[in-house]
Amino acid sequence: MAIFETWWPYAIIMIDISIRIAAIIIVPRNRRPAAATAWLLAIYFIPFIGVLLFLLIGNPRLPRKRRRKQEAINQSIREASAHLDFGTLRPNAPQWFQALVTLNRNLGAMPLSGDNSAHLIPDYQQSLDTMAAAIRGSKKYVHLEFYILQLDDSTCGIFDAMEDAISRGVVVRVLLDHWANRGKPNYRRTLKRLTAMGAKWRLMLPVQPFRGRYQRPDLRNHRKLLVVDGAVAFMGSQNITDSTYNLRKNIRRGLHWVDLMVRLQGRVVASVNAVFLSDWYSETDESLADEIDVFAAEHAPGDLDCQIVPSGPGFRFENNLQLFASLLYSAQRKIIMVSPYFVPDEGLLLAVTTACNRGLQVELFVSEEGDQAIVYHAQRSYYEHLLKAGVRIWMYQKPYILHTKSLTIDDEVAIIGSSNMDMRSFGLNLEISMLVRGEEFVREVREVEDMYRGQSRELTLEEWQQQPLRSTVLDNLARLTSALQ
Repeated sequence: MAIFETWWPYAIIMIDISIRIAAIIIVPRNRRPAAATAWLLAIYFIPFIGVLLFLLIGNPRLPRKRRRKQEAINQSIREASAHLDFGTLRPNAPQWFQALVTLNRNLGAMPLSGDNSAHLIPDYQQSLDTMAAAIRGSKKYVHLEFYILQLDDSTCGIFDAMEDAISRGVVVRVLLDHWANRGKPNYRRTLKRLTAMGAKWRLMLPVQPFRGRYQRPDLRNHRKLLVVDGAVAFMGSQNITDSTYNLRKNIRRGLHWVDLMVRLQGRVVASVNAVFLSDWYSETDESLADEIDVFAAEHAPGDLDCQIVPSGPGFRFENNLQLFASLLYSAQRKIIMVSPYFVPDEGLLLAVTTACNRGLQVELFVSEEGDQAIVYHAQRSYYEHLLKAGVRIWMYQKPYILHTKSLTIDDEVAIIGSSNMDMRSFGLNLEISMLVRGEEFVREVREVEDMYRGQSRELTLEEWQQQPLRSTVLDNLARLTSALQ
């Protein structure tokens, strides 16, 4: 006992030193300097909690088996689409656009296709009803993949349409994120309805360690897409749920989500379908290549060039971040960003401020009201820097949460999808974005931006500098946590 009392303090000291040395070796590897620094500070100042958190959420990648699946899928897509005709592309594309398409092809494997039509649906309930109508017209299959999927009064039309489709012999496959749905109202009711109607459904990225399915618990599949018969597709920012998300706290505060979906026809539908089939294979090990000719050509009365860009922790690089940064540097006149969660890394922030210094018109739409406290305050910590650089910040007024994710540059190129411009979307979420070239589509997006501007108020530097000290402290503390990836 006396020997133990003599040596145990030295043993604790040696363990502590060993942890600190190991952290210096392990933590910075393949990690952003800011993120590595934040993790090291957490481990050094709160060692036991810091180490536990690092073991729990310190790995920003999916399990190796899942990443290898994604690499195999990407290679298969490149080979399958290498010599296919993807329509007539619009002439006179600028050189930077061609380079951007090559970047996206190398990162996400999907080709650029021409002869597409794309139309925005900015009304929340109308988008749900339009998707339900498309499902009711299905003949072969329905592929539905959403971050949040809830059966409620707003979405019952989609569930009724799926049930009717199955009764007609249509195959309905459904993917929904496990962690995002498990605590939501109507979760069990939704799953029971899917099972009862005969849909083939799976949970995405399930955190079920007792069933042998586990990865970092905050890695999420944040994609929102629907494909019907390979002929029509929908994608964007909206989940399949009521605009209040059926949460008591939202209803009590009177909050409603504002979203944007796009209806697609043409060859780009094949790329959206390929994303679904990739996720279906990753979750089920079931390949549908023999059943579905994913790149079968579908003609549409459109003239848009479109390219789908999937991204997430299954890829080697942050595909969406590289896409956004490249576009910001390519813009010549105007940049308008709509992102409910704007928490950029150093590179993206530099791209935005550089655009201002180049004399470009740069605008950012965010929500005046926040639904996630840490992200809300982290985002606010960038406002002063952005305002001083010359960014015009529009705050969509309460009680609405502006949830749309879009980016337009000049008058010819736009991005629509599920990806926020924050480090969670860049490093932790599986996302889907669509690059579109075509003045007519950008005009549609501009009309939506004008509508948002009419519902927003502009934040000025003078107003922002009147923020109380407590808000500044909260903002800065939240900003530090954003690097913990």
